[in-house]
Amino acid sequence: MIYKKLPHTDLEVSKICLGTMTWGRQNSEEEGHQQMDYAVDKGINFFDTAELYPIPAHPDRYADTEKIIGSWFKKTGSRDKIILGTKIAGKADFTKFIRSSGFRRESLIEAVEGSLERLQTDYIDLYQLHWPERSTNYFGKRGYKHDLTDHWQDNIHQVLETLSDLVSEGKIRHVGLSNETPWGTMRFLEESKVHSNLPRMITIQNPYNLLNRQFEVGLSEISIRENIGLLAYSPLGFGVLSGKYMGGMKPANARITLFPAYSRYISENANRATQEYYNLAQENNLSLTKMALAYVNSKPFVTSNIIGATSMKQLKENISSIEVDLSDELMKGIDTIHNNIPDPAP
Repeated sequence: MIYKKLPHTDLEVSKICLGTMTWGRQNSEEEGHQQMDYAVDKGINFFDTAELYPIPAHPDRYADTEKIIGSWFKKTGSRDKIILGTKIAGKADFTKFIRSSGFRRESLIEAVEGSLERLQTDYIDLYQLHWPERSTNYFGKRGYKHDLTDHWQDNIHQVLETLSDLVSEGKIRHVGLSNETPWGTMRFLEESKVHSNLPRMITIQNPYNLLNRQFEVGLSEISIRENIGLLAYSPLGFGVLSGKYMGGMKPANARITLFPAYSRYISENANRATQEYYNLAQENNLSLTKMALAYVNSKPFVTSNIIGATSMKQLKENISSIEVDLSDELMKGIDTIHNNIPDPAP
């Protein structure tokens, strides 16, 4: 395994992070435990979760993923071996059953306390805002359109003040963003620069994969110059970049088969690009999965690559991508496809 420091900390995290959002829906508690056992055995020390998981979100399964991680901590006594990240859900129609008050002080405190209890831990290493409160482009929205009905008022200072209190209390150690834009990222960073008593956002968890390299436009420069590390999620584009949906296939129990709403990586251009990436991988004696993950692993702005799996076979292949080095020639081939079919998925 390769390790990299979380920016502005002494914490070293594995370049592969174990994603967990299927546990409690597509995966049982026992399967979640098996995945954690295997991941730790392979050198992974970084887990990512959220109060929203498993997805799709549903009141009957609210925060079940955190409970599964908590029961594993209790069973194994391995909390001190893991760097743990979780997130507070933002405002949305599909989160009204959780709360509708956004990132107000009482909401942040309630969310952190709930996560600590479910995770059976006294502290969270990295606490993240799952998506912005304001109306902006995230979750498959390609371009920003200003919403005149959005009455969000800039509360970033107040959010950071509350997070600062939670850090002082020892309940969280560090803070990060997720599904954030260049404007939002810089706004948070500038606030903590001007007010040195406020905590600094150290990571940003956004989608990044061969079908969606939009992070490279604006955010990658911010990531490098401001030292805010990308925690890349959906590195396989909901599994599309494993090749299992090619030719219109709908494998049983696969995410897009079960939940067709998660189809932003399925389109004519995305399918064409996936086929070309598949051909390139085959020409270089690689699986598409390993090539796609190794590409994300190779990027200098990526602190950790969040992989997810519903089977042990998938998990083993995903983790083994850390052993793959892509040649300069192969990287040129990837860029040729990208230039011909740029970012076919939002």
